[in-house]
Amino acid sequence: MHKGLIVQKFGGSSVANVERIQKVARRIAGYRKKGYDLVVIVSALGDTTDELIELADKINPHPSEREMDMLLSTGEQISVALLAMAIHKLGLEAISFTGAQVGIITDSSHTRARIIKINADKIKEALSQGRIVIVAGFQGVTLNQDITTLGRGGSDLTAVALASELKADECEIYTDVEGIYTTDPRIEPRAKKIGSITFDEMLEMASLGTQVMQARSIEVAKKFNVPLHVRSSFSDNPGTMIVKEAERMEDVMVSGITLNKQEAKITICNVPDRPGVAAKIFKKLSNQGINVDMIVQNVSHTRSTDISFTVSKAQAHKAMKITRRVAANIKAGEALLDEDIARVSIVGVGMKSHPGVAAKMFEVLAHNKINIEMISTSDISISCIIQKKFAEKAVRTLHAKFGLGK
Repeated sequence: MHKGLIVQKFGGSSVANVERIQKVARRIAGYRKKGYDLVVIVSALGDTTDELIELADKINPHPSEREMDMLLSTGEQISVALLAMAIHKLGLEAISFTGAQVGIITDSSHTRARIIKINADKIKEALSQGRIVIVAGFQGVTLNQDITTLGRGGSDLTAVALASELKADECEIYTDVEGIYTTDPRIEPRAKKIGSITFDEMLEMASLGTQVMQARSIEVAKKFNVPLHVRSSFSDNPGTMIVKEAERMEDVMVSGITLNKQEAKITICNVPDRPGVAAKIFKKLSNQGINVDMIVQNVSHTRSTDISFTVSKAQAHKAMKITRRVAANIKAGEALLDEDIARVSIVGVGMKSHPGVAAKMFEVLAHNKINIEMISTSDISISCIIQKKFAEKAVRTLHAKFGLGK
């Protein structure tokens, strides 16, 4: 009896060793016996990707991005083959493919490629022959046959894109947690699993620091309306559904709280207060591929101002070099770097219809003597930059104040 098509994605921790690969194979076999067609996307085993990056670094600290893609794509090739073997051992038909073999065509931005189109004929053919199809996540190929990778967490993107292309009935994302939580349970043990959440909220949470899913994959899921089910590969409990509109009680303002410690703040002092200066600063940074996030400018009466902005910690030192050069050019004061910051954010679609959410957030932080250095808001989120030493305390007190542990 044919029940429909399910796309399943298993992350690196779900296939970290032989026992876990066998467990995943048994789970897939269980679905197969119920009559489902299956396309399974797999990440590299455990920490393989990190180990390959380390290896490359020992050979050449500044490797070519094309060769990095060539190297990193091998991680997934190992896991798809091993999973296919594990399924064969259970007496079922399975076949493994690389991203290139199943026609995931990307642009040529090595290490962060974007999918242009998918030619899924090979997958459809294998499914019609009654096989379970296993696809390497995180990778594709350019029209020139160069192997590319889709950026950190790119296997999520592979899964969502294939689910959309194949018009799958469901897309399941298996990970090492039971779903999406109101905040990181390692920081706040009272964090609750969220039953369903909207694409918008999840996109905001992913881009503000929740590590469960890649933000780009949520964008694609939203664009093509692919409902996602995030669940644990270590239990059979239902996880979190990510959907277009989630059913909620009227009084839920905030769905979750995120924390990001991977940011740094740069301040340029005594910037001349005249038109075009900010444009100069940020154009130079963007030309060098530096992503600037929050920006705050303090206008003073002395015809000079301080400009502060945040960048990812990984890009902080490169950004500082550029900033110092620009500061000298525009005759500003010194540039300062602060890496001891954290961003704490509250996210929720309900915030649109509830005035006073921001005030409540600021009150909680003030009451706990946590100074706010920068603020940024969107329709459904408010973020504050605070000193890193207060990060966990801020998360726990906000979680309690907005009643998320109930």
